[in-house]
Amino acid sequence: MLETALKQHLGFEHFRTGQKEVIEAAVAGENTFVMLPTGSGKTVCFQLAGYLREGLVIIISPLLSLMQDQVERMKVYGEKRVVALNSFLDAAEKTTILNELDRYKFIFISPEMIQQDHVLAAFKRHTIGLFVIDEGHCIAQWGPDFRPDYLQLGNVRTALNTPVTMVLTATATKKVRAETQKVLQLEKMTQFIYSVNRPNIAYEVVNCETRKQKDETLLKTVQGLQGPGIIYFSSRKKCQEVSELLADRLNLSVAYYHGRMDPADRVAIQQQFTHHQLNIICATSAFGMGIDVPDIRFVIHYHPAQNIESFIQEAGRAGRDGQLSLSLSLCHLDSDYQLAQNLAQSDLPDYDTILNPKSYTSEAFINHWVGETQWRFLKTYKEMGYSPAAIWEVVKERRTVKKNQIDAYFNWLRSQNCRRDGLLRFFDEEPIQQAEDCCDNCGLEREKYAQQQKRPKLIAEKDWKMTLWEIFVKKM
Repeated sequence: MLETALKQHLGFEHFRTGQKEVIEAAVAGENTFVMLPTGSGKTVCFQLAGYLREGLVIIISPLLSLMQDQVERMKVYGEKRVVALNSFLDAAEKTTILNELDRYKFIFISPEMIQQDHVLAAFKRHTIGLFVIDEGHCIAQWGPDFRPDYLQLGNVRTALNTPVTMVLTATATKKVRAETQKVLQLEKMTQFIYSVNRPNIAYEVVNCETRKQKDETLLKTVQGLQGPGIIYFSSRKKCQEVSELLADRLNLSVAYYHGRMDPADRVAIQQQFTHHQLNIICATSAFGMGIDVPDIRFVIHYHPAQNIESFIQEAGRAGRDGQLSLSLSLCHLDSDYQLAQNLAQSDLPDYDTILNPKSYTSEAFINHWVGETQWRFLKTYKEMGYSPAAIWEVVKERRTVKKNQIDAYFNWLRSQNCRRDGLLRFFDEEPIQQAEDCCDNCGLEREKYAQQQKRPKLIAEKDWKMTLWEIFVKKM
C-alpha cells in the first residue's frame, strides 16, 4: 500500500489532498501535470514516486536557494543520496558527482546546467526513473524570454530516452498547461488540477495618491501587523531602501534579498528567515519559491507583481499553516502600471539589436553591449534556427502577451467586485461565497491581522559562515 511506503520513506501517516492520486499515476508510468496550492505538499509527490520507481530522479529547479533549501530539508529527514548540481560547486566537485551518479537518488539541477554536453552525457549513462519540473509554470512564464533554456527541456527529455515526467506548480491556466505539454513534447499528460483558492488568505488593495503616501502607509501597516512577513518590490534599490527604513523607524529585524546578491548571502538570509531570526524580508521576486516557513502572516506588494499568476504564487507564501493571513497590495496605480509595463519590455531586445550580428556574439555579453537576459534570448533562438525576422515576430508576440497579462492584473487591482472571485475566474474556476475574511471589497476586519502580542525577542544570530559550512559541506 502507498500509505505504508509513505510512512516508511517520508514518515507521514496520511496523504494530503491530491498526493496519492498523483503518485499512483507516476508510479504507473504516466506523465503528470500537477497543480496544487502553495503549501499543499507537492514535494511529497515527486519524492515518494521517485522512491517507488527504479533509477535516478532529476529535479529541474529554477533557483539556487530553492535547490539548496530542498536538499537541506531532505538531508535533515535522513535522505543522504541527494545533491544539487549548481554554481556553489567548483568544477572538480561537479566532475566527481557526475562520475559517481550511482551514489545518488535525487539530483537537483537548473535547466541551463543540464543542457551542458558533459552533464547530459553523464545522465544518459544511467536510467532516469523520474524527470521532475519543479515550479513548472516557469516553462511558459520564463521560457519564451527570461530563461529560454526552459524551451529546450523537451529535447533534454528525448536525449534521456523520454523518462516518466512530473510537472509541479501552484498556478497554471489552461493555456499554460497546453504550452508546457508542447514544450516537453508529451503526447499524453494526465492532469491533476486543484483550486488555487486559499480560504485563509484575505486580499486587500490600498490605493496611494503619492509615493510618499505609499511609504507612510507601509510603515503604519507593518507596525500594526502580526509577523513574520514578506514585502515584494520590483526595484532592487527600493527593496534595500525600505529594508533600512523599517529597521531604523520600527526597530525590526529586517533584511533585503534580490537576485544580484552573492548566492551565499542569499542562502544565509533565507536560512535566517526560515529559523525566525528575521521579522521581515524585503525582496524582489527572486525570493520565496519553495520556502518552508508555515507561519508567514502577511505578504505585501509594494510594487505590483508581474501578472496574476506571479501574484498568486507570491501571496500564497502566507499562511501555509492554515491560519488567517493577509495579502496586501499598495498601489500608486498610474506610476505602478507604467513601471510594470517598462519592466515587462526590458528583457526583450529591440529591432536594431536583433538585426545587429554582433548582438549574438560572446563579446556582446562580455562587453555589456547587450544585457544578459537579452543575450541569452538571442543566443537561444538563433540556436533554435530562428532568423532575425522570426525573432522579431517572437518579440512582438511576447510584448503583446505581457501587456495583456499586466492589463488583466491591474483590472483586478482596480476592481470593486470580490477579489477572490476575480482570481478564481482567471483560472476558469467557479466563484464561491466566502462569508468572512475574504477581501476588502467584501468587507475585511483588519483587526484580525493586527499584532496580537509583543514581537518575540529574536534568538541570537549564528555565525552564518559556519551555518553555510554545515549545510553544504558537513552534511554532504
